[in-house]
Amino acid sequence: MSSTPRIVVTGIGASSPIGGTAAESWEALLAGESGASTLEHDWVEQYQLPVTFAAQAKVRPDTVLERPVAKRLDPSSQFALVAALEAWADAGAPEVDPERLGVDFATGIGGLWTLLDAWDTLREKGPRRVLPMTVPMLMPNSAAGNLSLHFGARAYARTVASACASSTESIVNAVEHLRDGLADVVIAGGTESVIHPVTIASFASMQALSKRNDSPETASRPGDITRDGFVMGEGAAVLIMETDAHAKARGARIYAEVVGGGVTADSYHITANDPEGTGAARAVRTALEMAGRSADEVTHINAHATSTPVGDPNEYVALKSVFGARIDEIPVSATKASTGHLLGGTGALEAIFTILALQNRIAPPTINLTEQDPAVPFRLSGEPTPLGAGDQLAISNSFGFGGHNAVAAFASV
Repeated sequence: MSSTPRIVVTGIGASSPIGGTAAESWEALLAGESGASTLEHDWVEQYQLPVTFAAQAKVRPDTVLERPVAKRLDPSSQFALVAALEAWADAGAPEVDPERLGVDFATGIGGLWTLLDAWDTLREKGPRRVLPMTVPMLMPNSAAGNLSLHFGARAYARTVASACASSTESIVNAVEHLRDGLADVVIAGGTESVIHPVTIASFASMQALSKRNDSPETASRPGDITRDGFVMGEGAAVLIMETDAHAKARGARIYAEVVGGGVTADSYHITANDPEGTGAARAVRTALEMAGRSADEVTHINAHATSTPVGDPNEYVALKSVFGARIDEIPVSATKASTGHLLGGTGALEAIFTILALQNRIAPPTINLTEQDPAVPFRLSGEPTPLGAGDQLAISNSFGFGGHNAVAAFASV
């Protein structure tokens, strides 16, 4: 273990439903704000969608990027670049050999808007009107490729697409790649921009979305007995990760250490997670084993907690199998109550929230919890919860369609 490089986070960036930056998102999270609102789009009425709200990004990425740049990117890649620019600057724009700079990035779906807009153009105006950049804009690896191009990352540019576990898995991959010596610095994270009539209709059809159309801001309510589904969100989050030696050599500020990660598969059902939580529990144990830490040392958990009737109790079952009765004592945050569910971008955003919780020694609140479900007796609070003094160890969970499980473990510095 002594020869294993320590991996640290030196920069963060985010564009989320509650803030245009990581700092703004964190401030809004602590203040108990909700990013959900009624959708003001003609297509909501046109297609008579059963769900008329979502958690849209606070700041549109095409208002931040220069117009020529934004036009060449799907909204998902726009969000990725906005968050990466913030994170890179936050890290002090590290000087690194391009062949030692990597990209581990993720998305759950990719360039959906580009794909479906192009299909509409083809049907209505013919093939000659389809943009030549359509495929490079819609492909799932577009965000990773464009980040590699922008920052000159030549070590590698890899893409994960494992649904809602995607960007947590990208962080775990970055840890492994840095430890294996493939890079000195990695741009890691995830993005998603699929608040679209097709996805809303599909998720609503499978009864996965909340239908609280009359009260969007209270619709995402993880752990509450009245929860009825998740709220779709959008945005991106980026972590600049590097070896501890490289960070210290350049005098970088360090947010936290990424001490471990676990990635497993349920092999149970394409959309439902295993009710016994075996795969999820194994991902937690794997993360702690990589960290060389025990479950007794964990002081905070950012739960996946999507606000679905089945998912929340299944996660509790999984964590109880790891932590035993102590799970009811550990401060847990279910931050999707505020942000909605960013799908492929959610893990990276929640990793940032977990890191800031350790740095500030405070667990973010879980809003909209009016009556806690006895089947989900996590230690949730509607107010920020102090984490106390001393070393802090936290995990952030992400579980996705396809039976994907990813867990990242972070330690205070």
